[in-house]
Amino acid sequence: METILPHEIKQRLEQGEVLNIIDVREAEEVAAGMIPGAKHIPLGELPVRHTEIPLNNEIILVCRSGGRSGKAYDFLMAQGYKGLKNMTGGMLEWAK
Repeated sequence: METILPHEIKQRLEQGEVLNIIDVREAEEVAAGMIPGAKHIPLGELPVRHTEIPLNNEIILVCRSGGRSGKAYDFLMAQGYKGLKNMTGGMLEWAK
């Protein structure tokens, strides 16, 4: 599984890069805050909404701690997605 660190994402966003970030947390978690520009697709909705995600671009997956985004990674990989990255430590690390 390919990973990316929260500080790497912050740095790239600060440089003005537009990133394809998918937040797979539940609505109540996202209500507390999410990464600017991220798209919210809860993990449970991914099987029916994954077509909203471009197939061949870098895709950064985010959850609270990295577990659910790891499951999303495995699911999307099985669907043929490339360029997947799981954000290490999730939003718990992002907040530090």
